[in-house]
Amino acid sequence: MKKTIALILAIIIAAATLLSCGKKEEAARDASGKYVLSPTGEAVIDNIDGTEYKATSDNARVFYEIFVGSFSDSDGDGIGDLRGIINRMDYLNDGDDMSGKSLGVEGIWLTPIFKSSTYHKYDVTDYYTIDPAFGTEDDLHELISLCHSRNVKIIIDLPINHTSRYNDWFSKFIIAHRQGDTENKYYNYYSFYSRGESAPAGRSFAQLSGTDDFYECNFDGNMPELDFDNEDVRAEVVAIAKHYLDLGIDGFRFDAAKYIYFGDNAKSVEFWKWYMAQLRAISPDIYAVGEVWDGDGITDMYYPALNCFNFTTSQTSGLICETAKYGDANKFTSYVQSYVERVGKMNDGAMILQFIANHDTDRAAGYLTVSSGQMQMAANVYLLSSGSPFIYYGEELGMRGSRGGAQTDANRRLAMIWGDGDTVKDPTGSTYPASTQTDQTAQIQKADGESLYSYYKKLIMIRKANPEICRGEYKALKFGGTKLGGFTSTLDGKTVCVIHNTTKSEITIDLSLATSEEFEKIAVVIGVTSVEYDEYGAIESQREAYATLDGTKLTISAQTSVVLR
Repeated sequence: MKKTIALILAIIIAAATLLSCGKKEEAARDASGKYVLSPTGEAVIDNIDGTEYKATSDNARVFYEIFVGSFSDSDGDGIGDLRGIINRMDYLNDGDDMSGKSLGVEGIWLTPIFKSSTYHKYDVTDYYTIDPAFGTEDDLHELISLCHSRNVKIIIDLPINHTSRYNDWFSKFIIAHRQGDTENKYYNYYSFYSRGESAPAGRSFAQLSGTDDFYECNFDGNMPELDFDNEDVRAEVVAIAKHYLDLGIDGFRFDAAKYIYFGDNAKSVEFWKWYMAQLRAISPDIYAVGEVWDGDGITDMYYPALNCFNFTTSQTSGLICETAKYGDANKFTSYVQSYVERVGKMNDGAMILQFIANHDTDRAAGYLTVSSGQMQMAANVYLLSSGSPFIYYGEELGMRGSRGGAQTDANRRLAMIWGDGDTVKDPTGSTYPASTQTDQTAQIQKADGESLYSYYKKLIMIRKANPEICRGEYKALKFGGTKLGGFTSTLDGKTVCVIHNTTKSEITIDLSLATSEEFEKIAVVIGVTSVEYDEYGAIESQREAYATLDGTKLTISAQTSVVLR
């Protein structure tokens, strides 16, 4: 294992130039003046065709999702905040690829940071104000500057499908309806129907008190849905995005992207094509990812506008989990190839965005245990793959958390376990028993070269040292009669080969049966240490992951991945 790390460090310098972040381009303006700002700062919108764009290859990064209120508390109030993230940047990325002292993530996704009355902030009361519990805009600006100084991109969650019922826009909407003032700008800000009209099928509505009108609220009665047929609403959401892009934010994760027009994917897709065209006019190199929680047949519809998270590979039923549980790696690699080819035809630069779990799902370590090696193999499978993967905060520690009998998402968003006196607390409403949480804190795992944290760190280093893995032309290898699987990936004339043995046994295969490429050496071996116990539970023998290459014959130990060059 230690020899592997030395090899990785030796070739990181050569890869560093390929990973440098280009300067952010100045905001582009359409020649005909289609995108301009009025004297009041409101966006004046016209349709710009958003079906064709070229994404930068620099976007193929490892991102780290932070549920802000649960990450790190800087002021002792028990709530995570922006200053807490600033204080923890050396944990995430210390700016030195050669130090080996940080996790090494290349991007950060912050869950909503806007003013809101809830702990999760997905119902915004004011998009232009940072929630006081999280800090100030100055704190955000400092965090952005720190990230960029370390070649880390930062994106923020932008939930625009709905707002809070306590948003000033909704208050004005209510007043306009109670007064019957149809000329009021806010009268049509939110989707509604009036008594006597047919309620749109399949959608949820609540009555506006004191009126005969019913507003749309598919998620919750406290989350009214904006009307995106209203040009003022469209102008507003462009202006919000521009505000944060001008601050230096690199892009956005768009919550509930398929619900812009509930139940009408075609109309929602047209909105995202239009919206992303507006944002690329402001920031051509914007990083954007949509949450379209559905199967590939639906997410494919959105790819002409923006990349989408891949839900087929995620969670307990996903292909990552299936593969890590001693499954067939060929099934996974074949799927990735078909996916990458398909979305690549929809947009130049489109990529697969994989994750195991996030703030809306049960945590992975609850069903992929560290002791079995399945958590490590899941990490191998999706981090040593094409595209831009997303790690959920604490995943690298094996943190646990599930909705449980209380059926609350707060249990999936528990406090990061630093182990060094951080005062961050579990969110309001959480019921997850502390006795079932891992006791392997960040402080403990950072000092342990064999910990899950160290394992994740090594995988990220491997990606950086072998950029072909995530950016190259992906080609699944076909190995018949075995669950061992892999792929080749070619970038700038250089090809690497990644092979996964997810099974419990050593396997030997002949590479020439699956590829005509010739590989001279094993660049990396990373896998699960094999431990045998005696009848009393004491360790009897221990063997690290291994692999040998004899011509085209590759032998690879159980639960192990290799990179060949």
